[in-house]
Amino acid sequence: MKKHLLLVTALTGSFLFSSFVSAQPQPAPEAMLQQMEKASTSLNYELAYINVSRQGIESLRYRHAIVDGQTYAQLLQMDGPRREVIQRGNDISYFDAGLQPFTLPGEHILDGLPSVLYADFNRLHNFYDFIPVGRSRVADQMCDVLRVVSRDGSRFSYVIWLDVDTSLPLRVDLLDQDGEPIEQFQVISFAVDQGVGHMMEGLKNANLPPVLSQPGGDKTTFGWKPGWIPAGMQMISQTRRQLPNVNKSFETRLYSDGLFSFTINVTNADKNSINQTYRTGRRTVQIEVRNNKEISVVGELPAATAKRIADNVDTGN
Repeated sequence: MKKHLLLVTALTGSFLFSSFVSAQPQPAPEAMLQQMEKASTSLNYELAYINVSRQGIESLRYRHAIVDGQTYAQLLQMDGPRREVIQRGNDISYFDAGLQPFTLPGEHILDGLPSVLYADFNRLHNFYDFIPVGRSRVADQMCDVLRVVSRDGSRFSYVIWLDVDTSLPLRVDLLDQDGEPIEQFQVISFAVDQGVGHMMEGLKNANLPPVLSQPGGDKTTFGWKPGWIPAGMQMISQTRRQLPNVNKSFETRLYSDGLFSFTINVTNADKNSINQTYRTGRRTVQIEVRNNKEISVVGELPAATAKRIADNVDTGN
């Protein structure tokens, strides 16, 4: 009952701002967001926070430090089976109970953290509006509150609470096109000091799993192309792979604007191919069958946007 009450309270409280507003003028919204990205990657700090979604509540701890010029970070799930992600430089190692540990290359730990923390706002300002909302308290700290909204209305939006002293994000709400909460990142307590760096020094000599080799697909020309994608989305990669245990290939293009991403996947249709839509939190799967092709759009998109993308894929037939 308590867990259910907390979930309802968190999801319905996105815009219940404090009536206490500082009289000090705010800097430009884009400058505040750029400072957030700088603070998140340069400070030594620890965050204790919860992630709230319609699937439940997660309790996590994130530590970040720069030690001798190199980035170290740790993300730990605080409840249930131990799950941990460790960053050392550009190596991200994953540890999960019952699974073989592995390491992948990467610049940041993204699991369990809002992707908006590391966005390129110099590029995003061409496609998103950054709107100041005012000030409010989070975790007993005064915060500047901003909205990040796509100009063409084709994507989700964010509301971000930034600590006025450190520029660290203390709350981030992901909202759907109707302004309803999908997910919430909520800091409960945090610390910014050099002591976090001392705690992370042990990772210098930690025995981490080797980096996995990532097989590249067959990078060839496809006979299909998208007729429409949201403004600002760029193709990151395209690959052709053989589906395991199935005698047909799977062609994929990955798109991202640096804030949200999705894939367009095309394969030959079969007797099991049907038009359908799935939506779980931020993730949508839209499947369309046309001209003997199964077209699927999978990613962080509203259902209407995913359907528009799928409907406008030119299969070349």
